[in-house]
Amino acid sequence: MILLERFLSFTSITLKRFIFTATMIVSTITFVSVIGIMSWIMLRQAQEDSERASVAIARQIRASMIQAMERGLSRTEMENILRGFRQQVSGEFSITLHPAAPQGTENDPDIAAVFAQGEPLHQRSFPVFQHLLPLKAEAGCIACHPGVKPGDVLGVLEIKEDITEVSDAMVYRAFLCFNLLLPIPLLMASLVSRFVNRHLGEAIARLNNKVQSVTRISDLTKVGMELEAESETLKFGELEEIYGGFGTFVQRIKDMAVGKEMLEFEIKVLERFIITGDSIRDWKERVSYLLEEINKVMPAYALFCIFQIEEEIYDIEVFWAAPPSPATRQVMEEIIHQQAERENLRSHDGVSIQLTHNIANEKRAPLELTVQEIELETKSLYLERPQIGGVVGIGVQSQIMKDPIRSLVINSILTTLLNVVGSIKAIYKYTKDLEYYATRDPLTNLYNQRVFWELLGYEIGRAERHNYHFGVLVIDLDNFKHINDTYGHLVGDKYLAKIAETIHDCLRTGDILSRYGGDEFALVLPEADQEQVFMVADRIREAMAGMTLVSPDGAKIRATGSIGFAIYPTHALKAKDLFLFADNMTYKAKGLGKNCIAIPTNDDVVEVFQKSNEMSRVLLQALEERQVIPFFQPIVTTDTREIVCHEVLCRLVVEGRITPAAEFIEVAERLGVVSRLDGILMEKVFEKAHAAGYEGYLFINLSPKSLILKDFVPSIIRLTHQYRIRHDRVVFEITERETVKNMTLLENFVQDLKLEGFKFAIDDFGSGFSSFQYIRRLPIDFVKIEGIFVRNMLSDAKDMAFVKTLAVLAHEFGIQTIAEYVETEEVLNAIRDLGIDLAQGYHTGRPGPDLLLTGRKE
Repeated sequence: MILLERFLSFTSITLKRFIFTATMIVSTITFVSVIGIMSWIMLRQAQEDSERASVAIARQIRASMIQAMERGLSRTEMENILRGFRQQVSGEFSITLHPAAPQGTENDPDIAAVFAQGEPLHQRSFPVFQHLLPLKAEAGCIACHPGVKPGDVLGVLEIKEDITEVSDAMVYRAFLCFNLLLPIPLLMASLVSRFVNRHLGEAIARLNNKVQSVTRISDLTKVGMELEAESETLKFGELEEIYGGFGTFVQRIKDMAVGKEMLEFEIKVLERFIITGDSIRDWKERVSYLLEEINKVMPAYALFCIFQIEEEIYDIEVFWAAPPSPATRQVMEEIIHQQAERENLRSHDGVSIQLTHNIANEKRAPLELTVQEIELETKSLYLERPQIGGVVGIGVQSQIMKDPIRSLVINSILTTLLNVVGSIKAIYKYTKDLEYYATRDPLTNLYNQRVFWELLGYEIGRAERHNYHFGVLVIDLDNFKHINDTYGHLVGDKYLAKIAETIHDCLRTGDILSRYGGDEFALVLPEADQEQVFMVADRIREAMAGMTLVSPDGAKIRATGSIGFAIYPTHALKAKDLFLFADNMTYKAKGLGKNCIAIPTNDDVVEVFQKSNEMSRVLLQALEERQVIPFFQPIVTTDTREIVCHEVLCRLVVEGRITPAAEFIEVAERLGVVSRLDGILMEKVFEKAHAAGYEGYLFINLSPKSLILKDFVPSIIRLTHQYRIRHDRVVFEITERETVKNMTLLENFVQDLKLEGFKFAIDDFGSGFSSFQYIRRLPIDFVKIEGIFVRNMLSDAKDMAFVKTLAVLAHEFGIQTIAEYVETEEVLNAIRDLGIDLAQGYHTGRPGPDLLLTGRKE
């Protein structure tokens, strides 16, 4: 076996060759062993025959010698008798008689031993057999051998037999038999090997073919059945066990495995779930497109989604790949309602369910489905709580549900499909809300300040082209702060909403109404002269005076307002001058006792613009003397309250008084000195930060027009190098004080600064639609959520929803969020819970001339 193992270890062989070789070796070894044993037996038999023959010869010789001694024959006569025996056995035996010799003189130790012991000795020294037989004295021998007692050894008879001829004959016969019988083991080995190899080889080949035929999970079922059937026809029990075990293994693999085909199927389906920019245009159109894409991978007739709109209001949208017949539509509705009841969506009669059908492709042939087909081929998933987009359930109807494996795949992707559809609807809704509230005030649904300025600019262009007058009306509510303080913000919000409705009801079609500020409204009255504008203003004043709002405690709240107006082109030619004039008229109305209309006179025109000219002179003088002072307002993290950055605010020293930017920024923009103002401010900011060793972020407000100046980038880089300010610590806040018409030019300049390591933030995020253009097209790092929404978020659900939406949108873009106007601890905790990163406001720190160290907690 050692030789066999070594042979196999050094030889790469097949199972067939191994069986044949092993059979041959075992047969040969067996045959040789049999021949060897037979030879040993024959040799042993020859030895025993030789012993018997030698004993017989010795007895004959002894008997003849005893007779000769009894007759008194001489020694010579006795030797003749012995010679006669030698002649009789010549060629086979040699006979030698060794007479007794004196003790110790015998040369042959074997003969001496026989003399001493008196026992015969038989030895074999192939091919010679030696027999030493003792001749013992008897009573008749004493007469001739005096001094000898009966039993003494008188001599030893040595008989030798040479079996060379016998041995040669025996070897010859054995070799002859070996040659004659040798083909027998070879033939038997070949027959046995062929028999075993044929059945074993066929079984292995069949098993191998079945393994090779498996290319998909569905093939495993066929292979398992074939293995079970073929195991009964096998010749060997071991092969039956192998086939049975392999069949069990195949069944387990089939039960556990998801095949490549299924994975590819799942991947193809999931690839259709990618949400792109097109998803936000119309969510229903996107889901219909998604259904058509799914049909490219698998036949899916219908897809339905269930949304919870309010506590007991549900909206069910059914999407069909092709137009359903009326009967099919009715069956689907009944099944969906049944499932809704099972899932406790219709637990009582007060629940309202709105069901809408949508068809992806009207050109397809109508669908005719039975109740059984819809019930058996529909997979659905329901949730206990509404998820993103309000989705609480989803279902897909397809014929592949009959395939248990594909049905399992559909089950696995239903959750993904539910999230995708919910996300598409949520993104669509959020986008629509953002588009709406980018132009609207969320409380009153009026145009906001940004849109007012845009529409005012458009109206000036139209009036100039068509040569007509129009009016700008500004309304400032009287005593609104008292109402807020007395009755609370909730009542104050209702008061503002009702005021907005009252004013709107007084306007003509085409008039533009906006909420300009907290308690201030601005209007544009196209194609109206001073008399017509006054009539509209007086109608609004009377309607407001007659308005009553009942507070929760039953008190009646009345409304009044101070109204001022300006006429284009009588009072001004530019938008800002028109509004400035109308705003000054409003303050004049308040000075006249409130609840009245200030009618402008020529003296008013001179006075308003004299004030503007005075501010222009003061501003230019301050710039010449570099009387620009930076103030810093800390910005803290919402979780740890640590100061990590400051916003830089601009102040001017005017006649020894610190003047905020709100008083001179519009004049600076009109004079075109904003860039110069920004340059002086940044130099003083960097100088102060370098002296204090400040390492936090510095938020610097810049007009977009400052960014696109040719020498702005080199100057800002020069200043940062001069004062050793890290570029990534400087954050430019892009404001919307001025409109940049060439967005591509702004993009290029921002990219240049971004490559230098500077960061960017959008100020008043959500207050205007252009801020959404900025976040879409520019590499923004921070957004500062408009403070108006933050301030009222705890008392106004719309403001809360708007802040939440802006935070989610910013995080989706990977942008950090900052909430402005954080003035209470409750607001700070609320924005922290919404996931907003940073907070800024009087509650976290007021503006001051000093830079506070980063890491300090407020």
